[in-house]
Amino acid sequence: MSKRYVYMDYAATTYTKPEVLSEMMPYFGKDFGNPSSVHEYGRVAKKAQEQARAQIASAINASQEREIYFTSGGTEADNMAIMGAASASKKGKHIITSSIEHHAVLHTCQHMEKLGYDITYLPVDQYGMVNTEDLKAAIRPDTCLISIMFANNEIGTIQPVSEIGKIARENNIIFHTDAVQAAGHEPIDVQGMNIDMLSMSAHKFYGPKGIGALYVRKGVRFDNLMFGGAQERNKRPGTDNVPGIVGMAKALEIACGHMEENNLRLLEMRSRLKEGIMNSISDVRLNGHELKRLSNNLNFSFSYIEGEALLLSLDLRGIAASSGSACTSGSLDPSHVLLAIGLKHETAHGSLRLTIGDATTDEDIDYVLAELPPIVQRLRDMSPLYKETEEKEYV
Repeated sequence: MSKRYVYMDYAATTYTKPEVLSEMMPYFGKDFGNPSSVHEYGRVAKKAQEQARAQIASAINASQEREIYFTSGGTEADNMAIMGAASASKKGKHIITSSIEHHAVLHTCQHMEKLGYDITYLPVDQYGMVNTEDLKAAIRPDTCLISIMFANNEIGTIQPVSEIGKIARENNIIFHTDAVQAAGHEPIDVQGMNIDMLSMSAHKFYGPKGIGALYVRKGVRFDNLMFGGAQERNKRPGTDNVPGIVGMAKALEIACGHMEENNLRLLEMRSRLKEGIMNSISDVRLNGHELKRLSNNLNFSFSYIEGEALLLSLDLRGIAASSGSACTSGSLDPSHVLLAIGLKHETAHGSLRLTIGDATTDEDIDYVLAELPPIVQRLRDMSPLYKETEEKEYV
C-alpha cells in the first residue's frame, strides 16, 4: 500500500477548526483592544470576552458566567485548582487524588507534599477505575480536597464522576476534576454532577492552543497563585488572551452542538479499528475499560516489542500515534497509568495509543490496519525474547 499520512494522536492535540479561526481573526486585527481598557477599543474586546465566558458557562451548566476563570490551558487550571483551593481551605492539609492522574495534577500534589500536605493516591482496578468505596475509606476530618480526573488521557477510562461528586458534597469536601480530555467530548453538567472545580483546555476540542479555563463553583474559596493585576476578578493577573478566549468558546459551542453525532461516528470507527487490530495481531491487550471510555480512544500493549521503536516505525509510514500522554511521551520510563492498572514494566513499554478525530476517515482506518500488523511482526522478529518464546512453543 502506498504511503499516506494519517493523524491518530487527537488526544495530544487537535487542529483548530476554520470557523473557530474566523471567529478569532477580528481580535488579532481591528478589534485588538485590551479588555481592561475603558475606551471603545477595550469595551469591544471586553464584550467579546464576557460573551465567550457566558457561552462556556452554559456549555457545562454553570450557574453563572462569573464561575469561569480563563487560564493558559489545562495545566495552569489544575495548578490553580489544587494549590488555590488547598491554600484557602481551613479544614486541614489532606488531599485525595488517584494514581493515574495527568502529571499536571500528580506533580502539583507532589509539590503540595513538600509544603506539608498529606496526599492519598487512590489505587485503580485493571481498567483504570477508581473504587468509590476506597474513596469513602480515605476521607478524613482534615480532607480539604478531592481531585480525580473525568477521563484518562492515556487509556480513555471515564470515572464515576457523579458518584464521586455526591460523596464529596455529602462530606463537605471540595471536588475538582481534570476534564481536559472530556470537555467537548462527553456531556458535562457541573451542577448535576456536584463538581466544585473543573479544568479544561481548548486545543483538545478543536480550539486554539494556549487557552483554557477553570470552573469554580460560587462560594468555593481559592487563593490566587500569581500577582500583578486585577484580571479574572483578581485571581489570574495578566492581559487577557481575547482571540484565544473567543476561539475557545466557539470551539466548545461546535463540539457540544455536534457531540452525539460525532461520538456515534467515532465509536463506529473505533470499533472497526479495535477489532481489526485484535484479530490480526497476537499477544495484544486492550488497556482501559471496554465500554466506559472516551469514544475516540484506543490503547494497546503489544508483547515482545518496545513502544518507542513501534512509534518510529509507524511514523516512517506516515502514521502519527503516541505511547501515552503527549507531556511524557519523550520519557523512556513506562507509563505510570499502565503500571497502576497492573501491567509489568516490559508490557507497559510496548504500549500504543491511537486516538481518532473529526478528520479521521475509513481510508485512514484501512491504512493503519494494513500497516500495523507487519510492523509489529518485524519488530518481534528482532526481539530475542520473542524468538525464545517461539522456540519454546516449537519444542
